[in-house]
Amino acid sequence: MTVVVAAAVFLTHRPALSRRAILFDDPQYLLDNYLVQNPQWASARRFFGEVLRPSTVEGYYQPLAMISLMLDCASGGSPDHLMPFHRTSLILHVANTALIVVLLYLLFGNVWVAGMSGLLFGVHPMSVEPVTWIADRKTPLAAFFALGSLLSYVRYARTRRRSWYGLALATFVFSLMSKPTTIPLPAVMLVLDFWPLRRLSRRAALEKAPFFLIAGVFAVIAVISQRHLEAMRFHSFSPGQTLLLTCHNLVFYPWKMLRPVNLSPFYAFPESISLSNHTLSACAALCAGGVLLLLLSLRWTRAAFAGWLCFFLLLSPTLLNKSYSPSVAWDKYAYLPSLGFLLVLACIQVRLWNGLPWRVRPAAWRVVLPAVVLVLAGFEAAAARRYLAAWRDSETLARHMLRLAPDSAFLYNNLGLVLGREKRFDEAIQYYTKAIRLKPAFDAAWNNRGFCHDKKGDDDRALDDYTRAVTINPSYATAFNNRGASYADKGDYDRAIADCTRAINLKPRYAEAYNNRATAYFGKGDYERALSDCNRAIELRPRYAEAYNNRGNAWGGKGKHAQAIRDYTQAIEFKRDYADAYANRAIAWYRLKRYDRAWEDVEACRRRGGSPHPEFLEALSKASGQSGGTTAPKASHRE
Repeated sequence: MTVVVAAAVFLTHRPALSRRAILFDDPQYLLDNYLVQNPQWASARRFFGEVLRPSTVEGYYQPLAMISLMLDCASGGSPDHLMPFHRTSLILHVANTALIVVLLYLLFGNVWVAGMSGLLFGVHPMSVEPVTWIADRKTPLAAFFALGSLLSYVRYARTRRRSWYGLALATFVFSLMSKPTTIPLPAVMLVLDFWPLRRLSRRAALEKAPFFLIAGVFAVIAVISQRHLEAMRFHSFSPGQTLLLTCHNLVFYPWKMLRPVNLSPFYAFPESISLSNHTLSACAALCAGGVLLLLLSLRWTRAAFAGWLCFFLLLSPTLLNKSYSPSVAWDKYAYLPSLGFLLVLACIQVRLWNGLPWRVRPAAWRVVLPAVVLVLAGFEAAAARRYLAAWRDSETLARHMLRLAPDSAFLYNNLGLVLGREKRFDEAIQYYTKAIRLKPAFDAAWNNRGFCHDKKGDDDRALDDYTRAVTINPSYATAFNNRGASYADKGDYDRAIADCTRAINLKPRYAEAYNNRATAYFGKGDYERALSDCNRAIELRPRYAEAYNNRGNAWGGKGKHAQAIRDYTQAIEFKRDYADAYANRAIAWYRLKRYDRAWEDVEACRRRGGSPHPEFLEALSKASGQSGGTTAPKASHRE
């Protein structure tokens, strides 16, 4: 049964392997993450060692998720080849489905019911997002270890073997190191003790003490690691509004599970977050009524109360973070919490399978029930395939989201990012401008529009937009770095140094800011400080081609051309089409009177679209003592 269900889930989600969409935070998890893109032990040590403030991603401690992405890069994955990432996520989803089947079988003892419930989970269209969203690797990975922990715990409860207890504890730690939203898992174990294990006691509660202790440690780490995100708040809500949004989501997720239409990686917040909003008032009333009904249901069964409590506990870490989220809900948040509803569904199916409660002959239900489940699974699979079509590429997905939420400044900014990555800067600027009109204080949109102006060579407009971004958000390290890079390109080195220093103070492990400050120091002729900043940038990002090129320039400024050649060569090793590094190495060869090697690099530079300095070419042609200028170092900007 498990194999059949796993095959059905794989075939349903198979188109995910060819999807090419890049979404929201994928750049920091893959496109711009040099640790992920350069698999090595040093990268793994960084992921494990940066506990309280990861340097390459904004957010919490998630080393196993980052290492899993790094391993995908080791197996051939790259920003231009996403299949290895989707393959791993799909394998995890299929494995999670199998674990759910086994877990439900252990709890209810009916392989058919376990298989049917697992099938409905595995092919549900809300599982498309965790499978296809690269940055969301943490969700299926954390769910894999969390389900393994629950399964091991159930085995321990049934057999009392300490090895199962140890495995449950270890996999719980692994789940927390993938994504800390599994912190409530010990409480879920207590709920399972209440029902269906029916072993809740003082001893059972004491057994969870190590789990709760570990959960507490990771909770503290999560809170501390999130503190630096204070400046990244999307919204500010009162306690009453937070409660209303909590009620909204406690209704929203079950409704989407029952009626999975118009699915999207983005759901807009209600326009008015108050009881005057009929939708929110209805959700509040449904939640209040639902709690009352669940309490009353305890007179007949524990199943409904326990299932909903499992759902609520597993969802709870994401219910109160609305201030930091541009979307009121995410499909991925319901991935593991849906286990609570599967417990209730499995209980109902077992009762029907046995001919209860209407004393219908079991044989009838054993024909009708699989038929109904197969029909529902067919509808789910068809909906999942339709939704997967929206993930074909980044622009298709961006426009799909915008069609469902046409008044979202966040989505206009997102479409601008997509177009900007494709170098369609004029179109991107139009969408950033729309985002700014909808939300004038949208700091990211100002920064991103400045980036596009910069790429078009409009330095003044770029500086204006960067300045607006840092005025709105004085803690915006990326915008300070970008403005510093623009100042350096314009030759205003003092302002460039000031901005890059501010970026470094805000983000101490900001390799690009160190490299850009080195550019400014080089422009001022302060080669020692330029070398120091290049060294720091390379220490933080060992395969940073631009930093090696800049360090080569600094060595050249000090007259140490052999060292400069070594750095230029290293830059070329890391970035084969680096025209500026070829041009600069040609100058270094010229100064060492190795004119043949200089001409080789000049030609290599030209083949890569570069243009060596005209005065240098003239000097090289004459083979005289005239000096040529180093190709001006370029600063790094980021959207």
